[in-house]
Amino acid sequence: MDGMTVGGTAEREDLLAAAVVEAVERTGAYGGSVFLRSSDRRSIVLAATCGVPPSLLGGWRLIPVNGPIPVAEAYSFGRTVHLADAEETMRRYPQLAVALPYAFGSCSVPVGTGGETFGSLAIVRAATPGSEGLSKARRRHLRSVASRLGDSLAALRARTGDPVECDGETVPVEIPAPSGAAVQVGFFQWDLGTGTFLVDDELCAICGLDPHAFDQRADTLASRLHPGDLTAFRAFAREAAMDGRTTSRRVRLSDPGHGGEGYRTVELWGRVPNADDPRAGTHLVGAVVDARVGHMAVAAVERLRDGVFSLAPDGRVTYANHSALRLLGASGDELLGHYLWDVVTWLSDPDVEYRHRSAMISQSPASFLACRPPDRWLSFSLHPEADGVTGRVVPVGRPPPDSTTSASSASPATAPSRLGVMYHVLQLGSALTEAVTAREVCEVVSDQLLPAFGGQQLAIYVVRDGTMHLLFHTGHHEDFLDWLEGVPLHARLPGTETLTSGAPLFIESQKDLSRGYPGIPTGEVSSWAYLPLIASSRPVGTCILGFDDIHQFTERDRGVLTALAGLIAQALERARLYDSEFALARGLQKALLPHRLPRVPGIRSVVRYLPGTSGMDIGGDWYDIIPTESGVCLVIGDVEGHSIAAAATMAQLRSAVRAFAAVGPMPGDVLTGVNRTLIDLGPGLLASCCCIYFDPQGPQDHHAYAVTAGHPPPLLRRPDGTTDVLDLEVGPILGVERASAYPETRIALPPGSVLALYTDGLVEEPGTDIDVGIDRLRASLAHARADSLDELADRLLHNARSFSYRADDIALLLTEFRPPFPGGHQGDDRDDFAAGRSAAR
Repeated sequence: MDGMTVGGTAEREDLLAAAVVEAVERTGAYGGSVFLRSSDRRSIVLAATCGVPPSLLGGWRLIPVNGPIPVAEAYSFGRTVHLADAEETMRRYPQLAVALPYAFGSCSVPVGTGGETFGSLAIVRAATPGSEGLSKARRRHLRSVASRLGDSLAALRARTGDPVECDGETVPVEIPAPSGAAVQVGFFQWDLGTGTFLVDDELCAICGLDPHAFDQRADTLASRLHPGDLTAFRAFAREAAMDGRTTSRRVRLSDPGHGGEGYRTVELWGRVPNADDPRAGTHLVGAVVDARVGHMAVAAVERLRDGVFSLAPDGRVTYANHSALRLLGASGDELLGHYLWDVVTWLSDPDVEYRHRSAMISQSPASFLACRPPDRWLSFSLHPEADGVTGRVVPVGRPPPDSTTSASSASPATAPSRLGVMYHVLQLGSALTEAVTAREVCEVVSDQLLPAFGGQQLAIYVVRDGTMHLLFHTGHHEDFLDWLEGVPLHARLPGTETLTSGAPLFIESQKDLSRGYPGIPTGEVSSWAYLPLIASSRPVGTCILGFDDIHQFTERDRGVLTALAGLIAQALERARLYDSEFALARGLQKALLPHRLPRVPGIRSVVRYLPGTSGMDIGGDWYDIIPTESGVCLVIGDVEGHSIAAAATMAQLRSAVRAFAAVGPMPGDVLTGVNRTLIDLGPGLLASCCCIYFDPQGPQDHHAYAVTAGHPPPLLRRPDGTTDVLDLEVGPILGVERASAYPETRIALPPGSVLALYTDGLVEEPGTDIDVGIDRLRASLAHARADSLDELADRLLHNARSFSYRADDIALLLTEFRPPFPGGHQGDDRDDFAAGRSAAR
C-alpha cells in the first residue's frame, strides 16, 4: 500500500479521497480535484480527483502558483474563485478557456488552516450559457469541506511528521464517479448437517424473502427455485463438500416481480472453509449473484442494429455490441480496455479525442462524422454521464462538402482541422513550459510528436559554429542521419536546406529522397519530416521525424508540424540559454570553493556539495579545512540568499576566515574578526558560520574548541556509535553587530569519532521545525555504517538527492579523528585524506 499512497501515508490518501467525494456530492458537481503545494512552493500538484480522470485534464497536473488558473489563484490568494459558465471562464481566464474550450462551470477554494494554505479544492459542473452557477449555500459547503481537509492535514502532519507537500511525480488518488449497481450479491452460510441456512438481507432481497420471517432452512430457499433446478442445487452442495473447492451453478429463481410465475437466472458460488477453520467439512459458504440488470441490458443492446459502445471516463472502451464491432472493423479483444482512437486507425485524430473530452467535461452530448476507408461514412454520437460515455455509431450517406467531419477522414485536399492543430499546439506548449534544460525539451518533443504522428525516429540537430551537431536522438536506428553530423549550414542537404530556407520539408519515400538529393544514404527509414527550428529569426537547428514505413503527410500533418516547429525552437533556445547560464553559474561556484582539501595528519575528511538552485542563483554555502602552525580549523558557513552577490560575499568571508586563522587560530577570535570584516564590506547580507579548532598533534587530551555564529550545531558520532547534537554557546549571526562576541565551547573528541558539519539545506523541510530535521540527521548518522567516510556521506545525503528541486544548497563536511600512534605511525597514508566531491543536483 505504501507505494500507492500520496505523500507516503494511506491516511492522507483517505483524507483526500473523502474530501473530494464529499465536495462533489454536496455541490451537485460531476467531478472534483484536490491540488497540494509542491515542496519548493512554486507549484500546486494534482493530488486527488473524483469523476474527472487526470488524463482529461491534459497538462494541468502541475500548475505554477502564479499561473492565471482558478485553482492557482485560490491557493495563492486564499479566496474562492467561482465561474458560473464557459462565458465567464473565457472572460476572466482566457488561457484556461483556450486549453479546455468546453462548456462547464467551476468553483475553486483554498485548503488550509491557521493562516497556512496547503493547496486548493475545485469542483466542475455542467453549465449552460447564462447559468448562475453554484448557490451561495453550496459554496459555503465547499469551503467547509476544504477547511476540514486543511485541519485534518495539519493534524496528520503534527502527529506523524509527514509533510503536506507533493512532488511532480505524485500519482493522484482517483475516485470514480458513483454509478448504479447492475449486480446484486448476497452471502450465505449453509450447515450441511442440520440444513441451517444463514443469509444476509441482500440475499433475502434477491430471493424475494422477508429477512425477519425467513426460517433459516435450505428447503425454504429451494422452494424459490425452478423445479427443474432442484437437482442442480443439491449437486452444487454435494460437489463443493466433496471437492473442497469453489463450485458454481446457474439456477433459475422465482422472480417476485412476475407474481411467482416468471423466473430469472442467478449464479450460485460456494466453497468449503479452509482446513484450519472449525467449519471445514460441515459447512458451505458462498454467494448468490444476480446480474439480471446487466444481462438484460446487454441482451437488449446486442439485438440492436445500431452500433453501441461504452467508454470509461478516461476514454477507454468498456463495452461494444456486435454491430459496433462490425461497423468499426475491430474485435472485442482489440477494443476492450483501449482507447477507440488508438485501435481504430481511421479515428486516430485529435478531433475524435477532443469530442470525447468535450462531452465528459461539459456533460453535454457531442457528435461527429467519420469516413471508414475507402468511402463508408459513419455518424458517431456521444452521450456522457459522470461515470462514462455511451456512444452510438450508425452508417450514413456521404455528407455534403460543408459538413463537420473528423479531420482524419478528410481528403488530402481538405483544409486541416483547426481543433486538431489547436490540440497539438496546446499539448506540446503546456508540456514545454515545464521543460527547463535542452535535454528535457528534447524528451518532451519526443514524447509528444512520435506517438501523435506514428513516427519511430526523432533527431534534433543544432547549429554550432556554422555546422550541424546532434543534440538528441531516439529510436532503434542508431545510425539515423549520422551523415548530417558536422555538415556546414550552407550544404545542399535536407537537414540544412530546410533551415536556411525556413520551410519544412516532407519526404514521403526513399525514391523521393534519392530524386531530390542523389547519393544521400536512406538507411532503413522510409519517410522523413524535416522541421526548421528558428527563434527570433535565428537558425537554432532542425528537428527530424523518421518513419519506418511510407508515411503520407496530409495537409493536417503538415500544418500541425509547421506550427509546432516554432514552439520547439523557442523552447530549445530558452533551454540552451538556461544550460549556458547554469554551466557558468556552476563553474563560478566550483571556482569559489576549495578544489582540494589539504592533507592533515591525524584526520580524514570528505565533503559533499549539492547545489539546490537554478540558473545564476548561486548559493553562498562554503566549507574549508585550514591548517595552521599550531593545529587545524574546520569551517562551514552559509551566506543568506542565492545570487552573484551572495557568492561574492562567500568568497570574501572564506578568505577572511583563512587570514584570521593564520594570525590566531582560536575560533572565537577568528569569527570576531570575520564579523567586523563583513560589516566593513557592507554587502547588506548576513551569514552563519561554525568554526572548530584542534591540534591533532598536540597533547593527547583529545579536545577541540568550537564556535558557532547562528549556524546549525555540529553532530558528533563517538566510536561506540552514540551520536549527539553538540550543545554549543551560540553567537549572533555574522554582519549584525560590530561588537558581537563569539564564546568558545570546549568539546571532547575521542579517537575514532566522526564530526559532521553541515548547512541548513540538509536539515530544513518546509513546514517543519529545523530541530526535527537535525534530529533526523543525528539518527541517520548514528545508525549508518561508518567503515567508509565516503559511503557515510552518501548515506546522509541520500534523501536530499531524491528531490528534483531543493530550495537551498547543501554542504556537508565529515571529519574522522585518528590521532598519531606511538612512534608517529599514522597508518595507511592513503586514508589520511579523501578528496571532497561535489554532487550536482
